[in-house]
Amino acid sequence: MRMRRIPWAAEYLSQSASRVFEPAEKIGRWKEDQPQGRLHLEIGCGKGGYSASMAALYPEDTFAAVEKNESAAGLAAKKFDEAALGNLSLIYGDGAELDQWFKPGEVDVIHLNFSDPWPKKRNAKRRLTAPAFLKQYHDLLSSNGQIVMKTDNPSLFEYSTLAFLAAGFEMEEISVDFRREEHPEDPLTEYEQKFVSQGKPIYRSVWNNGHK
Repeated sequence: MRMRRIPWAAEYLSQSASRVFEPAEKIGRWKEDQPQGRLHLEIGCGKGGYSASMAALYPEDTFAAVEKNESAAGLAAKKFDEAALGNLSLIYGDGAELDQWFKPGEVDVIHLNFSDPWPKKRNAKRRLTAPAFLKQYHDLLSSNGQIVMKTDNPSLFEYSTLAFLAAGFEMEEISVDFRREEHPEDPLTEYEQKFVSQGKPIYRSVWNNGHK
């Protein structure tokens, strides 16, 4: 579903306090304010609700959220600014450029929440769990780093499970109905809440950087 255009998003992004305008300058320094915590990276954060909730829940960790859609990024930036959390920031850009913003081994957890499934085979390479993306994640993750994926799309979940295994990642957890139990440690996204309220299952898996 295409997101409606937010007229004020571009102007808001141009002055947002939570946006990192030159993420390349942060390479190797993302955790300098909280060196004992973990660096979480959400790719495709949408309106930003998940990263904002996680940053509040885990104040000892650092959270960077990436979003390439201007309207969604504008909404996320506003949410982050209102939350005023020192451990949370936004990158308005394309996830394909991650290696320009983070050094190898710098990221501890990558979150893939309800990514675009790109259902047609000709678009498979655009999925955030396609081989090229997984290679990039492997390089960016720390030796004990993790990828946490959630989706409502069973076809994407099946594709991704095989892709993770083929790329050498090791499965730690898997669920085909994650929200059948309460998980206070993992806030619901706005998108996720909609599907849970409709009684639809949420697919979730956790992978570690096993081949590093």
